[in-house]
Amino acid sequence: MAVEHPPATPAGDRSRIHDIGYRGYDGPRLGRAYARRSLYSQSLRGAYGLGRSVKSKVLPMLLFAVMCVPAAIMVAVAVATKAHELPVAYTRYGIMMQAVVSLYVAAQAPQAVSRDLRFKTVPLYFSRPIETADYVRAKFASLASAIFILTAAPLLVMYVGALLSKLGFAHQTKEFAEGLVSVALLSLLFAGIGLVIAAVTPRRGFGIAAVIAVMVISYGAVSTLQAIADVQNHTDAIPWIGLFSPITLIDGVQSAFLGATARNPGAVDPSAGQGVVYVLVVLGLIAGCYGLLTRRYKKVGL
Repeated sequence: MAVEHPPATPAGDRSRIHDIGYRGYDGPRLGRAYARRSLYSQSLRGAYGLGRSVKSKVLPMLLFAVMCVPAAIMVAVAVATKAHELPVAYTRYGIMMQAVVSLYVAAQAPQAVSRDLRFKTVPLYFSRPIETADYVRAKFASLASAIFILTAAPLLVMYVGALLSKLGFAHQTKEFAEGLVSVALLSLLFAGIGLVIAAVTPRRGFGIAAVIAVMVISYGAVSTLQAIADVQNHTDAIPWIGLFSPITLIDGVQSAFLGATARNPGAVDPSAGQGVVYVLVVLGLIAGCYGLLTRRYKKVGL
């Protein structure tokens, strides 16, 4: 009796369908706010290399130490000499260390956004539930927070040291608060400028070079023009020239309203009217950077 064999399965047709018991997700849906907070915390941790490789931690932690060590030394000197005031005012410290802050921004702004552009992961963020505004807010807030930590930490070291040195509590608290306001404005401004420049290119190296160029060249050009104006006795022009560099903008705001002394050539403090212009320019630049970032990321996923 002949035995019937099932037809042979073609070599290329070996697909099978298995019932794996798939069920739809019926758990809690945390929504946009949770996604935005998660992106913020992840980006903030990444700004200091936390949760990443050891190599990624070296530069931000080194710059953080460079920012704090001079503050600790000044406190030690004040304690040893029984000084009645700290060697450097709280509002001056961030301006004095602006090169370190600029280097940190140049390193971390591209890290925050250029990698997402280079590896084309931004459309995945925008798929659901996060939107363009959520992404921009999270990245802007995380970098501004990271810069604030970098610039406020040495001020805290100075403040604690001043209190341990038995310097006047009310006076030190007032100056410490003014210093925090100054570095908060600096953090928002530097974060906005750094992110706008970094978001232009997916190449991290180009972003780093561009941020350094903008920060350094603008400050150098403004300082040179102010020095020329001082030599030619055009001191009235010095505060107006300071409107064209991020660090001199912060210097002008704190010189006008936070009791600081201007660090421009000639040490010319802006008038109250010029101080208002400085504040408006700083706030306008921060808002403008946010607007440019939002516009940039509306086109990323297209």
